[in-house]
Amino acid sequence: MAKFSFDLSDPNGTLAMMRRLVMEQALQFWRRYLVAFVLLGVSASATALTAYMLGKVINKAYIDRDFPAIVTLGLLTMGLFIAKGAATYFSTVILSRISNAIIANNQRRLFAKLMTESLGFFSNRHSSEFLQRLTGGAAAVTAALNLCVNALGRDLLALIALISVMVWQDPLMSVFAFFVAPPAVLIIRKLVKRIRDVANRQFGTSTFILEAMQESLQGIRTVKAFSLESEMQRRMNESVATVENISNKMAQVMNRASPLMEALGGLAIAASLIYGGYLVIKLDAAPGQFFSFLTAFLLAYEPAKRLARLNIELNASLVGARMLLDIVDSPASEPDDSYKPDLKLGNARVEFRDVEFSYRPNEPVLNKMNFVAEPGKVTALVGPSGGGKSTVLAMLLRFYEPQQGQIVIDGQNLSDTSRRSLRQQIAYVGQDVYLFRGSVRENIAFGKLDATEEEIIAAAKAAYAHDFIMGFPGGYDAPVGEHGTQLSGGQRQRIAIARALIRNAPLILLDEATAALDSESERLVQQAIDRLCVNRTTIVIAHRLHTIMHSDAILVVEGGQIVEAGRHDELLRRDGRYATFFRLQHHNATLAPAAASA
Repeated sequence: MAKFSFDLSDPNGTLAMMRRLVMEQALQFWRRYLVAFVLLGVSASATALTAYMLGKVINKAYIDRDFPAIVTLGLLTMGLFIAKGAATYFSTVILSRISNAIIANNQRRLFAKLMTESLGFFSNRHSSEFLQRLTGGAAAVTAALNLCVNALGRDLLALIALISVMVWQDPLMSVFAFFVAPPAVLIIRKLVKRIRDVANRQFGTSTFILEAMQESLQGIRTVKAFSLESEMQRRMNESVATVENISNKMAQVMNRASPLMEALGGLAIAASLIYGGYLVIKLDAAPGQFFSFLTAFLLAYEPAKRLARLNIELNASLVGARMLLDIVDSPASEPDDSYKPDLKLGNARVEFRDVEFSYRPNEPVLNKMNFVAEPGKVTALVGPSGGGKSTVLAMLLRFYEPQQGQIVIDGQNLSDTSRRSLRQQIAYVGQDVYLFRGSVRENIAFGKLDATEEEIIAAAKAAYAHDFIMGFPGGYDAPVGEHGTQLSGGQRQRIAIARALIRNAPLILLDEATAALDSESERLVQQAIDRLCVNRTTIVIAHRLHTIMHSDAILVVEGGQIVEAGRHDELLRRDGRYATFFRLQHHNATLAPAAASA
């Protein structure tokens, strides 16, 4: 067997990784592994006994001429094959079930870890990376464990049993077999580092195909609209070619030792044949011993080769396991804070106190921002893009934490309370509505998982969604399609508002909820929003200023600060930044119909 790295101080070393996988993943299934190991031992013993029985048959046939004994030995040999087949079948089924359980546990574990990460964690990564880790990484763990179980339970036991038969039949001839081992060990040791490097590249580049496929299908409307089919095909072809080249290199490196190992094996077999033939022909030795030895030698050749390649295949599998554990081991970017007290909302008075935040160093997005959103009233945030409006809502949802200052609701600093208790008391509706795979009913019920049918229908009616829902085949059971593609923009927005209404939260956050809609859809969505906001503290972001003209307070956000605040009429009289924005929009709105009629 190839030499392993026994440096346990290196957490990514072969032995350290296998020790961890055994302790964390395999130990809980030790009883089932023990049964599989015993069955593999039965299979190995049956293989060795078959080789031994062959020598007996030869001697009974050519020396003793004892036919009844041959019949008995033949039946025993048949029994050995039956036992081997049954043991192989049950051991394979047991190991497969263990593998499936470990894969499922790791997939749950990785997904649970991803749910503890903040938005910042995902912003610099592509979702295809996590798909690859979820599938390939989880499978790699079981592949590594199965390699070791099969190496110890199948190959090593079979090799020991067969070598025992060889030594029993002819100790001197057995020496020839051991000449193969030292050169094979040297060859394998040189290949292990190269295998690890190529396997790392193979695992990383395989995400390119998932990325190209995912982006092309999710953006299929844009692809079709801009005739990007050929460009997407080019990107996919490049990704496939990259993965193909890496896979070809992996195949070359993995099998580089095979020709020399086959030559060494052939040399040992040839020497055994010549020596055995000499004993039988020149020295009148019993042919049964020779045939038994030769059969055991030939049967031992394959498990010996697999054991020699174990370090290569194990290191290739451990690359995927490391990719999975890299994510699992990393500190959660949104650590568990369930031990903190729950946020208790009364009036839901929101206050920003000198809040500072930046996504990148030296590029502040919020700069000592101060404002108050009064309870039960609508506070609108307006201003140019990039001013920090959406970041305000992200901070309220605690997607990000203030780098300086405090966000206070009803006198409670959000940083001192649990995120879950905060988010359970917020209803959020954004411009880009995300609907999940499933039915209309399920998507509305995501706002309140234990909602009754009556509550779902009442929320849909309040959001002016009930009528169009009942027009679908299947009504509330109608599928929405991936990301809600079977619904129009206005329909998706009203489903999202129904989802927010059923939550019955005291704090409402609206981010450009009508920006992408036509006039009729905007009117219906705005009516639904008006119902949603009744007697609730509402913070709304809007570019269309006519939608927030009746807000209780309008805050103009520029450069991460509040530069103006007041009601619509007050701000127009001041003739400041808000008045400039309003006149500009009103002028453009006036020009648009004129240009259309011309």
